[in-house]
Amino acid sequence: MKTCTETHRYSLNGETMGTRYTAVFYAEAGLDTDAINRGLAEAVGRVDQQMSICKADSDLNRLNAAPEQVWLPVPTELATVLAAALRVGQQSGGAFDIAVGDVVDAWGFGPGTPSITEQTIDALPSRSSLSATAALTVDTQRQQVRKRAPLQLNLNAIAKGFGVDELARCLDGFGLTRYLVGIDGEMRARGTKPDAHPWVVAIEKPCRGAREVMGIMELSDAAIATSGDYRHWIDVKGRDYAHTINPATGAPLCNTLAAVTVVAASCMLADAWATALMVLGESEGPRLAQARGMDALFVLREGDQLKEISIVGGILQAQIENRPTPPRPRT
Repeated sequence: MKTCTETHRYSLNGETMGTRYTAVFYAEAGLDTDAINRGLAEAVGRVDQQMSICKADSDLNRLNAAPEQVWLPVPTELATVLAAALRVGQQSGGAFDIAVGDVVDAWGFGPGTPSITEQTIDALPSRSSLSATAALTVDTQRQQVRKRAPLQLNLNAIAKGFGVDELARCLDGFGLTRYLVGIDGEMRARGTKPDAHPWVVAIEKPCRGAREVMGIMELSDAAIATSGDYRHWIDVKGRDYAHTINPATGAPLCNTLAAVTVVAASCMLADAWATALMVLGESEGPRLAQARGMDALFVLREGDQLKEISIVGGILQAQIENRPTPPRPRT
């Protein structure tokens, strides 16, 4: 007689990258999760140690401090992320650029950087340094990198997504085939739940100082990431400056986009492209998403209204006016 194996829902989590990772999966009842949890923690721990701008001894900071024109050995994971960042930079026409570390620090968004004031904003220099695509060479086969000019790299717009992919790879290694993993709002799903329904992910409404669900997204064998102006920002004399930097101007974004959500095969690419499309703005962003056949949701802020532009497989699906959004609370 064939025996039916009972399926159980497991949920694991831990600290990483200044926030928490989560892993929800289905497997047979009685599974020993200690080894899985250790594997998850080690997976994201490697990413954090290699790519954190906050850790003085990270591989990324070692690369930032390295001299120009010298090949520097780097771990496989870091080489993979750097190469992907350069590809997205090229494909987005420079909208995605990891060589903005100095600008991020200058605007007060880096680790340990002083608060910015109206006077320091006026004194900030215009963007003049080379882009990463112009000044960085990555040899993934030999796992080495060379800077051709001084660069301060920042991987905050892609490393978290890669960390989610590493969580997925860890669960794959344990033979798990039904899971949802995430770090903050960056998520990746494999398979479906036992009832054959896809995983459901909430899309946040872009409101500062509040948490409100704007909608949901169903995921199966895909990843999702969001870039927005509503989680990290500074207020100088009543004017808000979001943390995402426009590489072309060397200043925080100045467009009507409140958030961009991207669905892709990997969370690393979803993370990077969400930032790139956010930088491109309300006109060029949807245009490029359509041209590349992407799945993306653009949320525009027009006065006290939010407007959604949804693109699925490169096809404009909807352009919807939402109800008024409440005024942004100050913190």
